[in-house]
Amino acid sequence: MSNSLQDEITKRRTFGIISHPDAGKTTLTEKLLLYGGGIREAGAVKSSKIDRTTTSDFMEIERQRGISVATSVMTFEYGGKIINILDTPGHKDFAEDTYRTLTAVDSVILVIDSVKGVEEQTEKLMQVCRMRAIPVIVFVNKMDREGKPPLDLMDELEEKLDIRVRPLSWPIGMGNRFKGVFNLVQQNLFLFRPGKSTIEDERILISGLEDLQLQSQIGEDSALRLTEDVQLIEGAYGEFNVEEYERAEVAPVFFGSALNNFGVRELLETFVTIAPSPLPRQTDTRLVDAEEEKFSGFIFKIHANLDPRHRDRIAFLRVCSGTFERNKMVYHVRLGKNIRYTNPYSFMAARKEVVDLAYPGDVVGLFDKGDLKIGDTLTDGDPMMYQGIPSFSPEVFKELTNLDPLKAKQLDKGIRQLTEEGLAQLFVKDLGRRKIVGTVGTLQFEVIQYRLQHEYGASCRFEALHFSRACWITSSDKTALDHFIRFREGNIAYDKDEEPVYFAENEWQLNYLIRETPSITFHMTNEYKLKKKEVSSKG
Repeated sequence: MSNSLQDEITKRRTFGIISHPDAGKTTLTEKLLLYGGGIREAGAVKSSKIDRTTTSDFMEIERQRGISVATSVMTFEYGGKIINILDTPGHKDFAEDTYRTLTAVDSVILVIDSVKGVEEQTEKLMQVCRMRAIPVIVFVNKMDREGKPPLDLMDELEEKLDIRVRPLSWPIGMGNRFKGVFNLVQQNLFLFRPGKSTIEDERILISGLEDLQLQSQIGEDSALRLTEDVQLIEGAYGEFNVEEYERAEVAPVFFGSALNNFGVRELLETFVTIAPSPLPRQTDTRLVDAEEEKFSGFIFKIHANLDPRHRDRIAFLRVCSGTFERNKMVYHVRLGKNIRYTNPYSFMAARKEVVDLAYPGDVVGLFDKGDLKIGDTLTDGDPMMYQGIPSFSPEVFKELTNLDPLKAKQLDKGIRQLTEEGLAQLFVKDLGRRKIVGTVGTLQFEVIQYRLQHEYGASCRFEALHFSRACWITSSDKTALDHFIRFREGNIAYDKDEEPVYFAENEWQLNYLIRETPSITFHMTNEYKLKKKEVSSKG
């Protein structure tokens, strides 16, 4: 491996920001970008009315709703490091996009609302991080509001997230009494000045908790309480071990207020110091190290109409090894052919610029003509496929009805492209005359309807169906499969690959069919197709 490649890998930090909705995740992203010089002024997410929209929420519906519904990719430089942020949706209906994004990061910053503590979606996201052994840093946000006592929050984090925590900063009061944070590592006192919109540069350097400046700055009572808290923390949690963090065994914790840009710098400075560089990743044949000379990477997200003026379709590629070069032929493993990408992009949310080289850890946008799908692997020629891109079985089903017959082509194109993004799954019945959309949540239908109208000019409505589960069906006995499809025609549709799918009305009905038709195999996700491709390619 060349020294230049090693240097570039060492510089990279690629991480995702995750949280329950409204914990302040997107606001924190904005403030991190402020430090990197990516933006001059941060936006603010305020319920459903946004005066100055945030950089990372670039879709019009996100600006209207004040929520993130698509993963945004942003790159900036800080402290000699190249930082790649993947800001993810917080809403549970879009968790599938977040889960996929977690396959493309090397570490995570988890944002906790100090008022609400650990919430349901936070627990689910943390389960994914634990399964993948992703290192996590916790940022306890909204300390300028009255919330849960910090020590109680530490216990709650350990209990609900099932991970040891180690505070690296500690708050002095909260709400109206919030005076700042004490840096437990550097022994710095960082005073809170509410209402400041610029980057905070003021730190009070003290020699320790015995320093006389401490009492003069925060008062005798606050100084005494801080001293007691720090002594308790040091005794209860012990030394912070970076190797344990890298192994995802312990999560360092920081406190602050993202809205007031307070405590963010401490978080960022620690992150660039301890967060891992690009890590090895598993393929179907072997483990691939980032330091390998040969290029490889995988598609974890696709987004149509990132720029509505050009009707483009961008596939997001995580570079895993080697160097991705503009205009160089790469091997598309699933299609078994070479493809050249002339205009790969790097991103600052919706803004993009052409890049000539990308290194492990980088996320590159590829202009896609329909060749790429989520989970696809691109390489320098090795016929391997990266593993672990999750697939979900839909739980909510609605039939798509066209409200403008003159826009039928636009509707067909729009729903096909939007479902290929992984936002939902498309099924057809009656030789394609009826279209059924399946999702893991109900909010997706609102997003799909909005985007079909505003990006494709196609009006539609969704009508609820009484199905509760979609199962792909296969059989080694073609006659038995044909017989089953013919007699269950009302519950049969076909997916985008024209594979038959059975729609179950309830669990009892599904279990009955599984028991009574042993010649038919019911697949709860479509991952069986990957195994089928593996067998055919080997055979």
